[in-house]
Formats: sequence, C-alpha cells, structure tokens
Amino acid sequence: MNGKMVVTEISAASAGQKLELPLAEASCPAGFPSQADDYIEDRLDLNDHLIKNPASTFFVRVSGNSMQDASIHDGDILVVDRSLEPRDGKIVIAVVDGELSVKRLRIEDGKPALQPENSDYETIEINRQNDFRIWGVVTNVIHEL
Repeated sequence: MNGKMVVTEISAASAGQKLELPLAEASCPAGFPSQADDYIEDRLDLNDHLIKNPASTFFVRVSGNSMQDASIHDGDILVVDRSLEPRDGKIVIAVVDGELSVKRLRIEDGKPALQPENSDYETIEINRQNDFRIWGVVTNVIHEL
C-alpha cells in the first residue's frame, strides 16, 4: 500500500483498572520552575483523560513514518475509539484491501481518500474495487520524547 504506516499491535483498553499518578498543583512553566510549587495537589488517572468510551477503545502500536507531520511516529501508541463517527479531517485506522493503516480521512464529493501526513507519500484514493472500511478514530497519541 502507498504511504505505509501500519498497525503492528492492538490491545483493548481496560475499563475497570485505575492507575492514579501524582499531579502537581501548579502548571509547569517552560522557563525556570518556582521552588514554591514543588508539591503534589491531587492524583490523576490518565484513563479519565485518554479514554472516553472504554468498551470501544483500543490501543494500537504503529510503525512507519507516513504520519510524521501529524506527530505520529514509528512505534507510537494510538488511542483509538471505534464508537466515534469518522469524519473528514479525522485521523483514522482504516482497512484497505485487508491491511490496517493510519491516515487522515478526506471526503470530497462523497468519495473517501486516505491522506498521509508526509510529503514523501501519496494520498490513497479509495474506489469501488477496494475493500475499504474505517476501523476506528484516533483520539490521542502516546510517544516517548
């Protein structure tokens, strides 16, 4: 497939598991930190912020560089919600001719296309001969710095 960024792993989100981590009271300035702000205010569960629909949310690990300009890089983990409606401009996991791929969905005159976010790759035009469906909508990207 043109513009390869493929799914290498899929994991279900755990609906009942809590993982609360410390949350600092003050925001973190990009300049010099204040010593007075060096204490914990509350606890934060990332599930509450990353997963809106646990029963339909999956984690997907990707490989490739076709989405690098959307800050999706090789080895990143995507949070994918299968209950969301795919719309023009959303980043989706799509199945094209049996292969899962990550691309930006474009719909023009009712015709879907999958647009990479790397100028080295071409947009994938979807036609009637393609076995095509949207598997889910990407809601968050998790990657290491």
